[in-house]
Amino acid sequence: MSNAENLLTSDESILEKTLTGIEGLDDITEGGLPQGRPTLVCGAAGCGKTIFAMEFIVHGAEMGEPGVFVSFEESIEDLKKNFISMNPDLNDLIDQNKISFDYVHIERSEIEETGEYDLEGLFIRLGYAIDSIGAKRIVLDTVESLFSGFSAEALLRAELRRLFQWLKNKGVTAVITGESGEKTLTRYGLEEYVADCVMLLNNPVVNKITTRNLRIVKYRGSSHGTNEYPFLIDKKGITVLPITSIGLDHHVSNEYIPTGIERLDAMMDGKGFYKGSSILVTGNAGTGKSSFAAQFADAACKRGEKCIYLAFEESPEQIIRNMKSIAIDLGHWVDKGLLKFHAARPTLYGLEIHLVTIYKLVNEFMPDIVVIDPISNLITVGSPNDVKSMLIRLIDFLKDNKITSMSTSLSVIGHVEADVGVSSLMDTWIDLRAKEINGERNRTLDIIKSRGMAHSNQMREFLLTDHGIELEDVYMGPAGILTGSARLSQMAMEKAQKLVRKQEIERKQREIELKRSLMGTQIAEIKSKFEAEEEELERIIEQEKSKEEVLENDRNDMARMRKADKRD
Repeated sequence: MSNAENLLTSDESILEKTLTGIEGLDDITEGGLPQGRPTLVCGAAGCGKTIFAMEFIVHGAEMGEPGVFVSFEESIEDLKKNFISMNPDLNDLIDQNKISFDYVHIERSEIEETGEYDLEGLFIRLGYAIDSIGAKRIVLDTVESLFSGFSAEALLRAELRRLFQWLKNKGVTAVITGESGEKTLTRYGLEEYVADCVMLLNNPVVNKITTRNLRIVKYRGSSHGTNEYPFLIDKKGITVLPITSIGLDHHVSNEYIPTGIERLDAMMDGKGFYKGSSILVTGNAGTGKSSFAAQFADAACKRGEKCIYLAFEESPEQIIRNMKSIAIDLGHWVDKGLLKFHAARPTLYGLEIHLVTIYKLVNEFMPDIVVIDPISNLITVGSPNDVKSMLIRLIDFLKDNKITSMSTSLSVIGHVEADVGVSSLMDTWIDLRAKEINGERNRTLDIIKSRGMAHSNQMREFLLTDHGIELEDVYMGPAGILTGSARLSQMAMEKAQKLVRKQEIERKQREIELKRSLMGTQIAEIKSKFEAEEEELERIIEQEKSKEEVLENDRNDMARMRKADKRD
């Protein structure tokens, strides 16, 4: 059940309402138009009053509430031709007696006043049309034509009141369209006081760009949105965006999604971006912002996620062709239905219509990722404050739907952001820069901020190669950061120095081995000589022992001989 339907059932004392079926309008009116009461829709020519009225009748018929459309300006055939493109089922609804058209021709030049002019005959005609199909809704388009036959102002006012009261007594929910007056909402200045609900449509031109807006001037017995809301008329009808109602109550996710660049993930605490967060990629011209965004979209599609790519600078075919040069095939994902391009020059619409268009695209496609490339181009259709306001609402809308967004923005050289001025609103800010050193330009990447996570404070060289985007370490030399050929030269020099050091170590190792070998030989010779001397000493010792034994034996023999002589 929708929020609007909940409002109708939560409290019986609340004014009963009828859903219009117009996307966004039922949210603004908190449930639709006052049921069984007249609503005045006024505005200048071309602001969309008749389309609004037809949408009200058609959606009502589709929801089971038959309706009558009474026109005082256009014939039935003209009305059908005008609206059949928006709703191909219009003729079916007519054949099923869910919609009835009636054309009342009133031409002031053909009227001859012979007495008092009143609406009694019209009431009979309207009553028959309502009863013939059991109508719950009715449209009168437009009220000025109806009263062209009145010359007396007092009689006009009396008949206006009588018309509105007659509609109330019939219990039908009525929409009455009227042209804007010079100093009043309508030409006669009375309808807005008699109607229970009054809506004003306008179509202002700012900087040669028009934007249709809707404002609820009054709504008896009900609260409602009071701001001016942009609305879009396309082949599917009217869409109203209650953008100003978006706030800071969206839920956040602790889930991470990869950036599409492995070394960048490592710089983002090894995890990537928070899902549902907003990412800003800034840089001066030629730093690779669009390529960075395309890599992010490509990585999302590889995960099976859906992505909308909003292009304000290049056509989809041009983007697809250009990205193939760095091994990113976006056309493949378009064919698979995972990637949807929407390309438009910012000057095609006003800011509010761009916002409504994006709103419709998101609701229809239900993406996981939205890429906006670049947001800085929107400055051509509005002041910096207007663009910032529009982007705040867009970012909040995407966050509210848990959609991760990546926006690119053209900036001046350095850390100064572009005129759009939305970096403080973004969760992650990545800055791409081009450094001119030694007659060449090289790109670098720097994570300026990333809310809620640890991230690297080191720069990386940002490379666009024929096999994708790569990040390289930025080398430090005597003169500062080295990139491009200077980095390659430094790497080659370090490699050569490393080779020299390796060769020197190997030479010293060979010398040590040689010395070790010589020392081993010398030790072996000394040991051999020592062992020979030791053997000689042992031999002499053995000889001495033998001599001692002989002498001892001789002494023993002489002693025995002396003893023998004594006995004799």
